[in-house]
Amino acid sequence: MSPCARPAVSQRLQGLEHHVDTHNHSSVEEFALQSFSEEPGLRGFFLVLFLLLFLGALAGNTLIVTAIGPHPGLHTPMYFFLTNLAVLDIVCTSTVLPKLLENLVVKGGTISYQGCMTQLFFLTWFLGAELLLLTVMAYDRYVAICRPLHYSSRMGRPVCVLLAGSVWAVSAVSTSVHTGLMTRLTFCGPNQIQHFLCEVPTLLLLSCSPTTLNNVMIVVADVYFGVVNFLLTMASYGCIIASILRMRSAAGKQRAFSTCSSHLLVVTLYYSTVIYTYILPGSGSSLENGKVVAVLYTAVSPTLNPLIYSLRNKDVKVALRKVLLSCS
Repeated sequence: MSPCARPAVSQRLQGLEHHVDTHNHSSVEEFALQSFSEEPGLRGFFLVLFLLLFLGALAGNTLIVTAIGPHPGLHTPMYFFLTNLAVLDIVCTSTVLPKLLENLVVKGGTISYQGCMTQLFFLTWFLGAELLLLTVMAYDRYVAICRPLHYSSRMGRPVCVLLAGSVWAVSAVSTSVHTGLMTRLTFCGPNQIQHFLCEVPTLLLLSCSPTTLNNVMIVVADVYFGVVNFLLTMASYGCIIASILRMRSAAGKQRAFSTCSSHLLVVTLYYSTVIYTYILPGSGSSLENGKVVAVLYTAVSPTLNPLIYSLRNKDVKVALRKVLLSCS
């Protein structure tokens, strides 16, 4: 081969290598989602179960919002934050369950790359906002019980609006960072997500790019949204319990506890799923358990929250009764 021909051949080989490299590292256009159950005999059962949970969450939380809105007597900080929680539950369950139901009907369900990033964005946003909101609601109960003389000044309308807006905004910034970092990664196959929804940890397993920065930001978010908010919530309830125990009147103790017992149940239900998530790596069936935990915070919790607040709160029960009577 002549020396003049060698550069041309070299350029052709480099072009071929570049073409192969580009082909091997091209981004996937869709992801394959797992069904909640691969057993044909159970798919129908889970389809009916999740459909009922979805409808129950939508109906229950919509009733909460409808009951609180028209009644001036419920326009207090506690019910204002409860309305925000109901809205969060509606949008959270609507982000996940429709696709889960579709995958139970159509075996081998898929989700587009854009659809997966969209689900990831909104799911992370709403879950983070709910953790922050539970902390704000615990602080509201702390001020009401431990600092009752300062309640009107500390929890005035402008303060409540600022706190609620901060809950939505801070979580939106966090999920924008996570989703933005996720879109910078390259997914070159396989495209099988080991879950029925798009979450950050499961997507990172499919990445062909370095995920160090993503993992660092996950740790930062877990510390802030999980650990810090959990400690603040527990500190608020520690002060509340101590204040209730110092009360001399039994009626006063019962009245004080009744104002925060519903929220304490919701906090226990929600954080139990978070704590359970942290011990999953130690179990042998972590993937299946991960599906169960995801159902708890995307379907079960949004369905139970309206029941907890309506069954244990006399004012909400009266407002709901008025709404139902006006509709009949």
